[in-house]
Amino acid sequence: MVAKKAALASNWLSATDLIQRLGRARENRDQHAKLLNTLEGQVTQRRIDVERSLADLSPNERSKIVTRAVNGHRAELRRKSADTRLALVREAGRFRDEVAAVRAHYQSPIQCLMRESLGSERRSRLLGQIANSGITELASLASFAAATRDKELGAALCTRVSMLPIHDRPFSAHELADALVGEDHRRVTQAILETERIAIETLHSDSAFETGKTNLSRTMQTAIMRREEQAVGADLTDLDAITEKKED
Repeated sequence: MVAKKAALASNWLSATDLIQRLGRARENRDQHAKLLNTLEGQVTQRRIDVERSLADLSPNERSKIVTRAVNGHRAELRRKSADTRLALVREAGRFRDEVAAVRAHYQSPIQCLMRESLGSERRSRLLGQIANSGITELASLASFAAATRDKELGAALCTRVSMLPIHDRPFSAHELADALVGEDHRRVTQAILETERIAIETLHSDSAFETGKTNLSRTMQTAIMRREEQAVGADLTDLDAITEKKED
């Protein structure tokens, strides 16, 4: 029987790449929203103009003519803007697909910590130095690594403690990883979630313009997605400052 091969996440984006993707997704979203606002403004103006020209008709007659005129104008605007709108919707979808493809690389802070200093000589030396350390020393070094933000020491300690029986481990590797890279992990997680939400919102808002109607279930869907982002708790207000800090 042929052994089943593990599915590998073959795509890669760094944390900086993901933050930058979010920035571009936001710009694309704003461009799409600006276009729709302009188009909806033209539809509203047509409604106002037609209503003014039909002031002498009965409300029922006026309503029918206005609805027909507005729907016709919306259809015309829809046709003229179709290519531009489709390009923006597709771009939002492309950003969503790119970040979704690398989710597997950012599942936890410990995963990010263990990858960050992989292959460094210092990490290898540290691992050799603590190979025979007792639980008291390991616990002390874990506190020291967290206090000094020493990621290489933290990664070496996580490797060392994983070799101990679960009940003998003097500290939680997940807690140490969270102390060292937890904020970075939360930013990346929230960036992925927001990029995915922006794609959904862009699609939904375009559909609303196409039909002239909002969809309550879609509104609820994006509201739930927003709550998931808020639960992560990262601050992604200034993306440029975040990327500059990471480069430093």
